[in-house]
Amino acid sequence: MAEGSPFPTDQKGLLDRALSLFTDVRPGEGVGALLLALNVFYLLAFYQVLKIVRDALILSESGAEAASYASAGMAAVLFLFVPAYGAFAARVNRVWLICSVTIFFASHLLIFYALGAAGVKIGIAFYIWIGVFNNVAIAQFWAFANDLYTNERGKRLFPLVGVGASLGALVGAALTAYFFKGMGPYRAMLISAFGLLVPVALTIIVHRREGRRKEATDAEAEKPVGGGSGAFQLVFKQRYLLLIAMMVLVYNLVNTLGGYILNIVITQEAARRVAAGLTDGASEAAIIGTMSGTVQTMVNLLGLVLQAFFVSRIFKYVGVRGALFILPAIAATGYSAIALIPTFFAVQWTKVFENGTDYSIQNTTKQALFLPTSREAKYKAKQAIDAFFVRFGDMLQAGVVFVGVQLALTVSGFALINLVLTGVWFLIVIGIRREHKKLTGSEAMDRAA
Repeated sequence: MAEGSPFPTDQKGLLDRALSLFTDVRPGEGVGALLLALNVFYLLAFYQVLKIVRDALILSESGAEAASYASAGMAAVLFLFVPAYGAFAARVNRVWLICSVTIFFASHLLIFYALGAAGVKIGIAFYIWIGVFNNVAIAQFWAFANDLYTNERGKRLFPLVGVGASLGALVGAALTAYFFKGMGPYRAMLISAFGLLVPVALTIIVHRREGRRKEATDAEAEKPVGGGSGAFQLVFKQRYLLLIAMMVLVYNLVNTLGGYILNIVITQEAARRVAAGLTDGASEAAIIGTMSGTVQTMVNLLGLVLQAFFVSRIFKYVGVRGALFILPAIAATGYSAIALIPTFFAVQWTKVFENGTDYSIQNTTKQALFLPTSREAKYKAKQAIDAFFVRFGDMLQAGVVFVGVQLALTVSGFALINLVLTGVWFLIVIGIRREHKKLTGSEAMDRAA
């Protein structure tokens, strides 16, 4: 049996060899990694559907400023939700935790569908809901993946699992952008509500399959997460986790402020097309949804290419710690360009490169940072970091937007703010690099493991 292989075998099968195109897949690892990739494929595909619905509803009902201010509501909801999630995790095993929470969120889509079909304006409420859902669902998926894999296996197989996320995001955004005019936002909600049952089924399959690994024990897999510390307590008492939380907060602040800039130019362009009669009878909401979907498709296509062919090589040659510096370098370059040349072209392509890298290199790197942490930290602290601290960044962004609007800041002004924040981001990454090295040793030793 090859070291790190989940099932007894001494040679690679056809699937293992095919998947080795993307990363180092050892004998017997291909099926499990592929099932995880398929799981996150469906999660990200349906999230992209709902994200386009979100943009169309809130931008057509309330505008770009409301989208920024509504983000603050997510932090308030998550401040209450995260402790409740941690308490629930301490009482059930991982499969009950993940499946119950996913079904809980799916049921809300039926409520939004009914309200929207009845003519109720749900844009702001739905915007807050999807921000909570996205962070919670994706965080618990990656906590599950961290729980399944050792540090060595995770570093090798996370790039492959991430291909599923990138491909799901690409397919979801592309199909929604193409069919959105005919489908409409409320029918898309209904489709997504039932579609989220697929990741539930895949979670059960992976849980049972991985429990049969030679080195796995059913008792460990069936245990509740447990632990006496709450999610926020774990974050604040461990320097490594706190630095990750600060990094997530700052780079989400940069990203969402950039998203506000993009929303401004998309809304202006949609209004111009409607005024010029270039919409073929489509509503402003439909035009915004189509434009947003087109940009998101480009983002996801780039993310897929980076995830499939670059992430595993980056991990191999510069390591997880080196990969942390890539996205802030791209953000610094892009917002410098916007500050100097505040055009739609500059904004669009900055966000394409920023988000494409975020969805691939940065996301996989962030998940890998939790591999050397405790099981309690993987489920509880990770949920606090990936959910609350992300949305707390949104809340700060809403404050920045409010002050910026009062000061009549231009697109260039907001870009300069992001440049300052990117400098803070670099400093935090240096601290994470130091703490991660203490936990795992040198990257050379990691690669030799």
